Amino acid sequence: MAETGPPDKRDSAARPASGRRRRRPHRGRASSRKSGITPRKPPEAQAPAARRAEPDQPAQPHPGGPQTANQAYAAIDLGTNNCRLLIARPEDENFTVIDAFSRVVRLGEGLAQTGRLSDEAMDRALGALHVCADKLRKRKVYLARSVATEACRRASNGDEFIERVRRETGIALNVITAEEEARLAVLGCHILLEDGRGPAVIFDIGGGSTELVLIESGGPVPRILDWQSVPWGVVSLSETVGLEPKDKDGRVARYEDMRSLVRDSFAEFAERIESRRTDDLRLLGTSGTVTTLASVHLKLPQYDRKAVDGLIVPALDMRAISSGLASMSPAERGRLGCIGTERAELVVAGCAILEAILDIWPAERLGVADRGIREGILRSLMAADAEGQAAKQALYLLRQKENH
Repeated sequence: MAETGPPDKRDSAARPASGRRRRRPHRGRASSRKSGITPRKPPEAQAPAARRAEPDQPAQPHPGGPQTANQAYAAIDLGTNNCRLLIARPEDENFTVIDAFSRVVRLGEGLAQTGRLSDEAMDRALGALHVCADKLRKRKVYLARSVATEACRRASNGDEFIERVRRETGIALNVITAEEEARLAVLGCHILLEDGRGPAVIFDIGGGSTELVLIESGGPVPRILDWQSVPWGVVSLSETVGLEPKDKDGRVARYEDMRSLVRDSFAEFAERIESRRTDDLRLLGTSGTVTTLASVHLKLPQYDRKAVDGLIVPALDMRAISSGLASMSPAERGRLGCIGTERAELVVAGCAILEAILDIWPAERLGVADRGIREGILRSLMAADAEGQAAKQALYLLRQKENH
């Protein structure tokens, strides 16, 4: 499926129109600030399983009518740690965000130990999904796709939870494969990849898994050459290695154990991509981990998407920040405004995963993306709907011609 190029424009309340910035395709903004702390087959492109917006489906469009800028499209991404919603309208080959929502729900809390979603975690996720359902109604969303990822893939009661969500909120969650998750992440953020020759790696550090994708850029959408998904995300890795020690030496040792676990899980993929390395490696990350570390790098008092999305940071600075955070206590990390108490415990696992990625793909710079699966869903929905509308229009005109 053909996807469109430039990054999205955000005009929601959190991102006023006056704050929009244009960015050159496939280029990021380089940063020179100092650190803020002393063989699976590549996936084939396929059309997503989309549904007319749920709940309260709006009227269907005229069978021959074109896609209009007033139609709202929505993407919900229920992950192991977060529930996120994005609602947007098409604008030329782009889209404008009209509403967004994000909440930490920790759906995968305790999953590593029990293999099940806990009642408390499911209740938190349902609370966030009720908010999403209200926004779908208020915005009169025309077409939506709602996906769930690693926590629901792994949990023995995942199917029961999906049915409960549908029954209580009207939202039909599609539990996607790790392969589809990787594809959507690439679609959503590849526009921020630096210009260059040869393959590049795009990664997504989630709550319950991490996806790494080797891509060949060029054309409106990069070609996926290889990919790997491992069951280590910020929640699953944190819970597997256990509670954080109170002493600094213990925290450093725990961090090294994390890096070792992740490095071992990447070994097969690392061997496959070894021959793809070039002199100028390109690397782009989309996750709360990389955006948080970029915020620390910029010494932001609080998170600012406009400052972070599209930033390019020296990899050595990101390593220094990662090891620095790992040696701190949770209380010390929590006092950093751009991390806060919510991320203070989990960010260390993300740092360990990031360093393991840098070990196998030692790029000198790291691109940072505050976009991913939701944006990938929106681009897929809009492109597929536009193609469908064009086909209907062509058929309508053909029949009109035959009748005359």
